[in-house]
Amino acid sequence: MSSPCDSVSMISKCKVVPQKNSTTGDLKLSISDLNMLLCHYIQKGCLFTTPSLPSQALIPHLTKALSHTLSLFPPFAGRLKTDVDGYVYITCNDAGVDFIHATATHISLADLLSPSDVHPTTKHLFPFHHKISYTAHSSPIMAFQVTELADGVFIGCAVCHAVTDGASFWNFFNTFAAISRGETACLSSLPDFRRDSILTSKVVLQLPKEIKATFNVEAPFRERIFSFSRESIQKLKALVNKRPIMFTPENIDVADETMAKLNTDTQLKTATEGVRGETTEISSFQSLCALMWKCVTRARNMEKTKVTSFRTAANIRQRMKPKLGDCYFGNALQSITTCATVGDVVIKDLQWCAEQLNRSVKAFDSATVQRNVENWEREPKCYELGNHDGATVQMGSSPRFPMYDNDFGWGRPITVRSGGANKFDGKMSAFPGRNGDGSVDVEVVLAPETMAQLESDPEFMLYVSAQCVETRV
Repeated sequence: MSSPCDSVSMISKCKVVPQKNSTTGDLKLSISDLNMLLCHYIQKGCLFTTPSLPSQALIPHLTKALSHTLSLFPPFAGRLKTDVDGYVYITCNDAGVDFIHATATHISLADLLSPSDVHPTTKHLFPFHHKISYTAHSSPIMAFQVTELADGVFIGCAVCHAVTDGASFWNFFNTFAAISRGETACLSSLPDFRRDSILTSKVVLQLPKEIKATFNVEAPFRERIFSFSRESIQKLKALVNKRPIMFTPENIDVADETMAKLNTDTQLKTATEGVRGETTEISSFQSLCALMWKCVTRARNMEKTKVTSFRTAANIRQRMKPKLGDCYFGNALQSITTCATVGDVVIKDLQWCAEQLNRSVKAFDSATVQRNVENWEREPKCYELGNHDGATVQMGSSPRFPMYDNDFGWGRPITVRSGGANKFDGKMSAFPGRNGDGSVDVEVVLAPETMAQLESDPEFMLYVSAQCVETRV
């Protein structure tokens, strides 16, 4: 087998610019944007079966569709700039995005979907490996790589995290797909570039002298994707809410059924928003997060008196006063952190863990958002990713993001993958299951010895869908 670096061959590279010249002015980075300047670029992509178009027609087709899409999202074709006062902006100067055409024709769909080890080439299906978001001052904010496989194609994207969060990213990606398949962009999903909320601050961020990731990118870890079926998550939810487990048409979980049918606007909300202020019931996603927190903490075998934390990235668009629209462009994120001693998380039952997470979500209201803004303005700094105390679990992404709503003209994705960006011991990302039935895939990154313990945890593996387990080292 070729080494991962040798297994992907670049055929061509070009610059794609917007079809129309941008009329969007400079966009000042918000507090949520500035927080991400030391993060890696977001890397997300989709695996597809072989397109009907041959490669000599496919690449021009995609670059034309991308050019059209960039006209609707001009910040992605721009660059960052810092003015004389220290404020950071996106300048929509139509400088363009990188577009790479590559091949790895000795790799098949089966290789990338292997139920054991995921092919090591996966992280090479994305451009800008470990690229820091601040560097978008001098290089593209976005880049695409289209890699032809033996029997399929992978479309991988890297984008500066200081410019976009997951909600804005998937809105762009799905608009790109719609234009590629010949549809016009949905007016209700066009980006909102306004910068008039409390997230736009007059405080100047002082960056550290050394621009680098806030965690050790060389630390060893293992990565697995664990799939949880809808039925499995229902069992978890019934357990933490102490109600009978019954699966009949009459008592199907309304929240999960709705999740499968959400319209585009609703899907842009994070999973933590579902039950706040509406019911005392603990949600399906909180139930799953409680399982992850408890089992990973147990697998780490730490002192019982040590404090462990579970952090979730919360979409604050609908938590603010006044609210931001679902299509607000940029980052609109704050962290919800739940803390407890290792002893309590490990020894007490799963319901207790879920109750702690549920309490934190309910308490996260507009006043909390405002307080976090004020705290940042007193001490402006970038968000520090990483597991610096060895006891952190951090959940990113969302099972409500419409990751499979992108048909470029030859069918929906087979699966979603991420690159090597922003990964460290304890980092997790939640993806929706492909069938849209309420199932969830959780990408889990752990120290090798912790992963081995988690794999042998009977309580955890009881809920994992065995036929869908994937592994990556």
